[in-house]
Amino acid sequence: MKFDPTLYLVTDSTGRTDDDFLSILEKALTGGVTLVQLREKERGGGEYLHLARLTKAVCDRYRVPLIIDDRADIAMAADAAGVHVGQSDLPVCEVRKLLGEDKIVGATAKTVEQAQKAYREGADYLGTGAIFPTTTKVKTVLTPVSRLNDVCRSVPIPVVAIGGLNKSNILELSGTGVDGVALVSAIFSAEDIESECRELRALLEKMVNA
Repeated sequence: MKFDPTLYLVTDSTGRTDDDFLSILEKALTGGVTLVQLREKERGGGEYLHLARLTKAVCDRYRVPLIIDDRADIAMAADAAGVHVGQSDLPVCEVRKLLGEDKIVGATAKTVEQAQKAYREGADYLGTGAIFPTTTKVKTVLTPVSRLNDVCRSVPIPVVAIGGLNKSNILELSGTGVDGVALVSAIFSAEDIESECRELRALLEKMVNA
């Protein structure tokens, strides 16, 4: 499946009703988000699946692929475009067996060794970070920009940077070879989400295509 990782939204539904969450999602998609990952660390399977189906319905209207964080079973049940797995989740090769060749499989890789292993096992793209300190609840270890550069050059698949990125620091990744940036707070905390996404998309396209 073809996908564009340029402006990759990772969701945060914390403290929001489903309607509020979906409203934010729609504004972000209108503003130019190119890929969406539904990340729900606290929800049980049934709630996760329910929100995944609601999210997919919105993403489908904008023809933007939906990636499910961690849970291959939720991705399959919701007929999402794919799944993203971390180092402690199912191995990429097992996720590929479950989802087949037509789905997107992303993997977190913080080192060149992890990146090359994920690529060999069938990953379609990599997420690397955290590049800067992040306010999200996910535990992170900072990844130097120099290592991001090394990861980008070690594999022929797209690499997406994540962690504490926003308009003020995205251009610090110029020259790394990164194919996109994954954002949470920079979008979900914006006062004008659609406008913010338009500005971010313009910055990223300038950086990625430089």
